[in-house]
Amino acid sequence: MDLDKANAALDSVYSASSPDELAKAYADWAATYDSETASLGYLLPFLITAWVARYVSASEGPLLDAGCGTGLSGPSMKALGYHRLAGLDLSPDMLRIAASRQTYDDLRQGTLGETLPWPDGHFRAFFSTGVFTMGHAPASGLNDLVRITRSGGHAIFTVRDQVFDSGGFAGVIANLEKQGKWRLVEESPWFRCYAVTEPGARVKTFVFEVL
Repeated sequence: MDLDKANAALDSVYSASSPDELAKAYADWAATYDSETASLGYLLPFLITAWVARYVSASEGPLLDAGCGTGLSGPSMKALGYHRLAGLDLSPDMLRIAASRQTYDDLRQGTLGETLPWPDGHFRAFFSTGVFTMGHAPASGLNDLVRITRSGGHAIFTVRDQVFDSGGFAGVIANLEKQGKWRLVEESPWFRCYAVTEPGARVKTFVFEVL
C-alpha cells in the first residue's frame, strides 16, 4: 500500500476550504478510501462502537452515523447487534459505497452545519468520528444534531485537537450546556487517530446526554 498516496488524499480533505471542495476531494478518494485509511491505521470508525455500546442498548434506535463516509462503522455496529442505523454524508460517492455494505436502512446526503433532514427528537443517539476536524464540519453542526436527538438520548463524537479551540468547539459545547440542551457524561483523554502514521494527530471523544 502506498502510504504517500494515502497521506496525499488525507491532505486534500484536510485542506478543503468549502463543502463543495470537500465533496470533490472525497469523490476523488472514494474508490480507494477504505484500503488507504486502513494503511494509515485509521482507528476511529471502529473504536467509536465501544462508546456507543457503553451507553446505547443494541435493542434501541434509531442511531445516526453523522458523516458516515463509506460506512466503515456500519458492519461493526451490525456485528454488535445494532440494526436501526441511519447515515448522513455530504458525498454521494461515499454514500454509494456505504449503501453497498447493506447495514444502513436510511442514507441521506446532507451537510453538517445546515438543517438536517430529520424531525426533532428522531434519533436515540448520534455518533460521529473524524468529522469535526480540519476543513470539515463546523462546530455549529452540533446544534442541529442535538435537535434531532431525543431527550435522554446521547451525542457521541470525536473532535480533533487542532480545531477544538480554534474551530469554536469549546464554545459551542459550553453554550449547549449553558442552554440546558445536554450534559457531559464522559470525556476521553486525547488519543491517536492513526495507529500507523501521524503520531501527533490526536482526538478526544465526548459523550453527552441530551436533555
